[in-house]
Amino acid sequence: MKELIKRLLNYFLIGVLAVIPIVVILQIMIFVKDRVSDLFQMVYGYADNYLYTILVFAVSFFILVYIGRKLVQEGRSWVIGAFDHVIERIPLINTLYRVLKKVINMFSSHDRTIAKEVVYVEYPKDNMWMTAYVTNRHEDKYVLFIPTSPNPTSGYTVIVDKSKIIKSAMNIEEASSFIISVGVDYGKVSEMSQLP
Repeated sequence: MKELIKRLLNYFLIGVLAVIPIVVILQIMIFVKDRVSDLFQMVYGYADNYLYTILVFAVSFFILVYIGRKLVQEGRSWVIGAFDHVIERIPLINTLYRVLKKVINMFSSHDRTIAKEVVYVEYPKDNMWMTAYVTNRHEDKYVLFIPTSPNPTSGYTVIVDKSKIIKSAMNIEEASSFIISVGVDYGKVSEMSQLP
């Protein structure tokens, strides 16, 4: 009887772990649906007409497509530039906005100014290698963002000497996938032989 209960609990835990990714994705989809639904109700509340509400969403869609196209083709958009100009005049918010924009641009493909490099660094002590993103450089010093697993949006910012890092062949997407999957999704296994 004890062995049966142990086996059932084991199967239960395996089932829970198998369902977690599905539940997380469903929660994200429900969150997005709720936000869009709230926005739709807010717009409909002002217009009280489905035609105007659909028109507002259609115009918003085309504005976002236009902004995205301008960013890809020219690297800037006058709409974003105008908003940046207004935000620069507001104390405290301008700092938060600037930092948030730099972090998002680091992970996006349209900003060519931020180094998109993945490296390995010994952290928090010797012989413990962490995946890190290079966010800045100054002479022989590298500024690295070391993300935590499985949530790569939190982590540590460290400054290390160039001699303390090993370059990785992973790109940002592969490194993020490696971190989110807690190392399960690691396609470049041959890189492990580079680590001392």
